[in-house]
Amino acid sequence: MTHNKGAIQQGGVPPAAMSSRAIAAALRVGGIVIAIAIVIIVFTVIAKPNTFFTFTNALGVMRSMSTIAIVALGLTLVIVVGEIDLSFGYMYGLASILIGVAWIVWGWPIWAAIILAFVAAAGVGAVNAALVTLLRIPSFIVTLGTGQLLFGTTLLVSNTATLNPSYPPVGKVVPQAEIDWFFGLSNQALPFGIPMQALWMAGVAIVVGFLLSRSLFGFRLKAIGGNPAAAELARLPITKYKFAAFMLCSMLATLAAMLDFAFIGSVQPNAGVGLTFPVFAAVIIGGASLAGGRGTAIGTLSGALLLALIANGLALLSAGSYLSNFVSGAVTIAAVVLDRFTQRMRQ
Repeated sequence: MTHNKGAIQQGGVPPAAMSSRAIAAALRVGGIVIAIAIVIIVFTVIAKPNTFFTFTNALGVMRSMSTIAIVALGLTLVIVVGEIDLSFGYMYGLASILIGVAWIVWGWPIWAAIILAFVAAAGVGAVNAALVTLLRIPSFIVTLGTGQLLFGTTLLVSNTATLNPSYPPVGKVVPQAEIDWFFGLSNQALPFGIPMQALWMAGVAIVVGFLLSRSLFGFRLKAIGGNPAAAELARLPITKYKFAAFMLCSMLATLAAMLDFAFIGSVQPNAGVGLTFPVFAAVIIGGASLAGGRGTAIGTLSGALLLALIANGLALLSAGSYLSNFVSGAVTIAAVVLDRFTQRMRQ
């Protein structure tokens, strides 16, 4: 018991458990890679010639998966620590509206509007964590409620109006230099036509991957989520780590919202409402366990890529949204079944 307690304090989990989890994670990612390869082969064969397996379409897939991946990487941190966040989609919507209203309607400089959105995100994450850790309310209930509060706030602040800096309200002027700078966050030209958002996604993935697999922060997140009783016995700062996870989740949702706003050029009050399922699906398909203690950045990226490939292939086939939803749901259920099966095999 003393050995295990020391291991948790120093790195998160005992070495043997770390090795077992690393092998399991590698096998899970390997299975996703095989699934991705199968999807690519199938759609290359059945889609029209020179439509799916092309460099141009690959760039489109990278762009479409970036939003899901960035938000999902934040959710991965929350799930690893053993909690659930259902408010990230509504935080995404509120963040984009706060940027738009503060910048376009209130006349704030764009940098101040962006800071406002990130401060609000940190506050929302802190409130979620406080209700979960201090009042002991299940995170599912807390974030379900705060999500609805955020959506109501979004409708109130935006007055249910679409915002576009190129077409501000009467009497308002948005400096063109600020528009060009903001739009450049997602539309700046990169070599070979690589989407700017893919670069942001890669940067976030590197940071989250380092935190989860190469830092004391990540080891302790896994220790807390994998065995809360042992973490408490080892006197780990559980409250502090849960605060960090919830706040980072909300802030990464805000980052994704800002980048999408910059890419599209406008924002609507209902932005982010449809993010809940694909983001959760990416995390679960990527191998994170809803029981906590397990999750990787590369797994989450792989899950987002698989979903993006399926959606892209079905769109090229003009299959309709119903089939895309059906396939995504089936893949997610299969991932959960696989997770349960591998857990029982390890036990």
